[in-house]
Amino acid sequence: MNATAKASSSPDIRGAAVRFDHVQKSYDGVVLVVKDLNLDISPGEFVTMLGPSGSGKTTCLMMLAGFEPATHGEIFLNDKPINNVPPRKRGIGMVFQNYALFPHMSVAENLAFPLEIRKMGKSERDAKVKRALDMVELGAFGNRRPAQLSGGQQQRVAVARALVFDPDLVLMDEPLGALDKQLREQMQYEIKHIHESLGVSVVYVTHDQTEALTMSDRVAVFQDGVIQQLSSPDALYESPQNSFVAQFIGENNKLSGRVTAHEGERCTLLLDDGTEIHAEAVNIEGVGSRSTVSLRPERVELEPSEARDNIVNGVVKEVLYLGDHLRIVMSVASNNEFIVKLPNGGRNTTPVEGESYRLGWSAVDAKALDPVS
Repeated sequence: MNATAKASSSPDIRGAAVRFDHVQKSYDGVVLVVKDLNLDISPGEFVTMLGPSGSGKTTCLMMLAGFEPATHGEIFLNDKPINNVPPRKRGIGMVFQNYALFPHMSVAENLAFPLEIRKMGKSERDAKVKRALDMVELGAFGNRRPAQLSGGQQQRVAVARALVFDPDLVLMDEPLGALDKQLREQMQYEIKHIHESLGVSVVYVTHDQTEALTMSDRVAVFQDGVIQQLSSPDALYESPQNSFVAQFIGENNKLSGRVTAHEGERCTLLLDDGTEIHAEAVNIEGVGSRSTVSLRPERVELEPSEARDNIVNGVVKEVLYLGDHLRIVMSVASNNEFIVKLPNGGRNTTPVEGESYRLGWSAVDAKALDPVS
């Protein structure tokens, strides 16, 4: 089910709709950090803005929060323009990487603070604080100070504080960046489950592709202030629309060459070393043009037992045992860092370094994209 259908059909959805309409941002009046952004987010949707540092994703979040003004264009919240609405009146929950908890307040007092600002009565405040702490499984920690909590517990408090006043929209800016790997993965699932149970809209910013793929309904991949692709996580991984997205999302093999034939959805390429391969024509200029083929390591078969669209030879350079799979680095065609991932099925033989092996893959798994210099 796609994200839009999910948002519109669920009876529990109460999140806000967000729209960026031709939004631009420049800090110096010359260089555009965000270039003509058009983005619609459905009520209850979890959208992640993903990209490298300096790609414009955090700037978009800060404009939505009201901490940065848009240079051009309009931002809408539930169809109402909010460019001139101050941050405190936008009713948006925020979660930051550094937690931003008040160290002199208890956990309960930290959660009560946004409710006090909203002039909420004490009994209602206490009830909302209790509910929010129970939601993040910290009901017994209300009297502790932030310094008495672990990093993961502090992050849970920060999430609870963003949700305690029942916002329709929650913004999260690299919220898990300070946590270790195991805790970060645990918090990914917890945030995802909280989102699903509450039905709020979430806009999440990260440079971590695993977070984006794990948590999101849709992912917007940013580069140079432009969304390169906006898709569901599976579409983003399986069907990248350009070489930047293919290289940024997941591990990926590159094979460069020239298109020699193109018919329908398929094309043929002559690689730089003279090897001919077949691929799905996704983003090419036509016969005679340069192209970079994207191929996921897990789609490559070592010594295939059946006929495949592409059969090439490769020499093993390195074999790494990673528990559930073997990561094999090979020299294939014009790529000396070609990766093959083999699931660990208890095989009796392991590829030998320096030996040559046949490799096979289907044309549909090889995406012919724009050339990478």
